[in-house]
Amino acid sequence: MRSLRSRLGAAGLALAAAAATTVLAPAAQAAYPQGFKSVGYLPSWSGSAGSIQYGKLTHINYAFVLPNGNGTLQGIPDTGKLQQLVSLGHQNGVKVSLAVGGWNDGDDSAFEQLAGSASARTTFVNSLINVVDQYSLDGIDIDWEYPDPGQSGTNYAALMQQLGTQLHQRGKLLTAAVVSEGGTAEGVQTSVFNAVDWLNIMAYDGGSPHANYDWSIASVNFWKSRGLPASKAVLGVPFYSRPTYIAYRDLVAQDPANANRDCYNGNCYNGIPTIKRKTSWALSNAGGIMNWELSQDTNDGTSLLNAIWETASGGTPPTGGTIVGYGGKCVDVAGANSANGTAVQLWTCNGTNAQQWSRNGNALRALGKCLDASGTGNGAVTQLWDCTGAGNQQWTAESDGRLRNAASGRCLDATGPSSADGTRLQLWDCAGTANQRWTFS
Repeated sequence: MRSLRSRLGAAGLALAAAAATTVLAPAAQAAYPQGFKSVGYLPSWSGSAGSIQYGKLTHINYAFVLPNGNGTLQGIPDTGKLQQLVSLGHQNGVKVSLAVGGWNDGDDSAFEQLAGSASARTTFVNSLINVVDQYSLDGIDIDWEYPDPGQSGTNYAALMQQLGTQLHQRGKLLTAAVVSEGGTAEGVQTSVFNAVDWLNIMAYDGGSPHANYDWSIASVNFWKSRGLPASKAVLGVPFYSRPTYIAYRDLVAQDPANANRDCYNGNCYNGIPTIKRKTSWALSNAGGIMNWELSQDTNDGTSLLNAIWETASGGTPPTGGTIVGYGGKCVDVAGANSANGTAVQLWTCNGTNAQQWSRNGNALRALGKCLDASGTGNGAVTQLWDCTGAGNQQWTAESDGRLRNAASGRCLDATGPSSADGTRLQLWDCAGTANQRWTFS
C-alpha cells in the first residue's frame, strides 16, 4: 500500500469527476457473516468520498497522516475529504479510521525516533486521541513500514500497547498494516497481537506472479503460525498490478476481459476469479479481506469490492427487503437503534433502514444484527441482537407465510393481535392466524 503514492502520484490514480455515487443500504452490508471485516483504504490524494460503495464495506481507513519524531503529527491532508468520508461512512454503518504512516519513500525515521522515547510515545498517543475526538473517528490504523527486529520491535510493541489501551478505553479500534511475511515481520512482536483488534496483512507486492493465490494464503498462514488468531488476520488484496502499478480500473478500461484475468501485457494483478477465491478462503480461515485501495476499483459489475461482497454474502444479494405483516405494517427496529435488546415491532412502512431486512440462510438481519427471540415460551419477545447462529435466531419461512423459530418451534406473532404502531413482536404457538403471516417485499 506504499509504493503507489511515490510512483504514480495523484494524476495517475484520480477517479473521473463524473464517477457515479453508489451507496447501498446497510441491509446489503449486513449480508457479511458476523465478525467478517471488509476493509478498504482511501488515499487522501486519490478518489472521492462520494463514489465509495459503502454498503459493501465494514471499515474504511483514510490514508495517511505522518508523525514527527517528537510524537506530534503533521497536518492531515484534505481534512474536508476526511470529514465527508466520516459523515457518509457513519450514515451507512461503516467505521472510519485514520491510517498513520505509509511507505513514505521508505523513510520510517520519525516512527523509530518517537517509539524510542517514552515521552514522545505519550505525545504521539495523545495527539492521535485528539484527532479521533476532533473528527469523530472510530479508530487508528498504524502503518509503520517497518519496525525492525530487536529494539525497534520492542519500542513498537510498547507504543501499540499504550495506544491500544487508550483507544479501547474509549471504545475505539486499533489496527495495523503489516508486511506479508519474512524476517521483517519479526519486528512485530507477538505481544502486539493482544493490543490490536486485527492486523491488515499486506499480501501483495510479492509472489510470482504478483500476489498470486498460493503466496497470499501462505502470507496469512505465516502470521497465524506466529500465534495471530484467525479472527485478527485480515487478508490484504491489491487493486493494482505489478510491475508498473496500473490500477485495476484502468486495466479493465483497456480491455473489459481483464476483469477475469490475472495478467495482461506483462502486468499481473488479481482479477475477479482470484479475488473471489481468496475471499472464499478468508471466510473459513481469516477475519476478513482488506484492499489497497478503493479508488483503483471500478464501480460497476466488474468491481473487485463487489466480488468480495458477493462471495462473502453467499454469492447473491441478500433476499428480503421489508417484511410486511399484520395490517400491512412492516417489521421495524425501534428507533433504528442497533443496540442489543432493541425491540422489534410493527410500524407503518416507511422505507428506512430500520425496516430493511436481509435473509442469510435462516437468519434475519437488520442494521448489522439479527432478529432474536429472548426466550422459548409463549410471549417471549423478539429483539435485535448480535448474530450468534443459535437456534433462537433461526427462522424457517413456511408456505403459508409463518416464520417458525428453530429453538422453540413457535411462530413470530404480532401481540394482541394488534397492528398499531409499536406493537411488539413475540413468539406464540403456531396457529396460522393473520397476525402470524409475513411477506418479504
